[in-house]
Amino acid sequence: MFGKLFGGGGERPAADPYALPVPRRQKNGMYTLRALGDRRVLALVEAADAGEWDAVKAALVPFDLGRDHQVLGELADLGGVQDWIGQAVAEDKEHRATALLISGTRHIIWGWEARTAERAVNVTQEQWRVFHERLDIAEEQLFEAAELRPEWVTPWRRLLTSGRGMSLSRTVKETRFEAALRREPLDLETHVEWLSQSQPRWGGEPGEALAFARDAFTRAPQGHRLGCVIPMAHIEDWVESEGGDCLQTPQIQAELRDAADHSILHPAYARRPGWQHDFNTFAMALSLAGERHTVRRVFQALDGAYTSWPWTHFAEPEKQFARRHRRG
Repeated sequence: MFGKLFGGGGERPAADPYALPVPRRQKNGMYTLRALGDRRVLALVEAADAGEWDAVKAALVPFDLGRDHQVLGELADLGGVQDWIGQAVAEDKEHRATALLISGTRHIIWGWEARTAERAVNVTQEQWRVFHERLDIAEEQLFEAAELRPEWVTPWRRLLTSGRGMSLSRTVKETRFEAALRREPLDLETHVEWLSQSQPRWGGEPGEALAFARDAFTRAPQGHRLGCVIPMAHIEDWVESEGGDCLQTPQIQAELRDAADHSILHPAYARRPGWQHDFNTFAMALSLAGERHTVRRVFQALDGAYTSWPWTHFAEPEKQFARRHRRG
């Protein structure tokens, strides 16, 4: 669905027939986005939560799981999927690739849950063992899914994540990155994953990630989600600097405004299920940069819709969103 964002003389987007009703808001006016704000995704999540494979397959009909990272992510983030998806992998030959993709992606998330977000020195030997055991399963399943459906980009993007967790060589990770881009040259999630891997904490050089994002942005058509690489790159730099006001420069503010106007605030931007994630990314970056104009339009469009990512970089993400939403 396409539509102009309101603000600056634009029109409001047409009503989305699949949009979930806004739940009861907190006193601060915010609410947590559920199931990408889409009725069809909610049906999918509920079917997966119940462990009903046939219902999951039926709910997947409107989506292309080989390209839609956000829908795949809703399944992968769901605790308990690992308990039943193995049976689908073993028994459903017709949909084996889909089952492998879901299972492999879930095992990556499940692996990181075992490792936790602690610094490496604080992770126990048992946590490392479980982490690598689950990533090994993920790699095997994702490679098979990619072989069965060579046109899919989602397995390759997830193999980038598992490769980072397993500390694979730069050459191996570059091969996976290139494989993803051959299938979808403008894929946002693949670029964001590579952006993270280019940070010094993952072996990259200072400035490498931002240079990569700026280069990618030059290829982004107007209204394309790829414009989100710019705010994400600045958020990553802020994380590397351990917070503070490093983004509060006129140059960074201008760059973020330009990226927003070129992507999420452009009339050609498509509000797909989960569009609020893109807006939250810009909202956080613009607010960190101390920008005072475009950030208002972004928060106005969100109308209180909060997504945990990227705000989880804060110790109190919901409070930060609410405070910056009020200020915006």
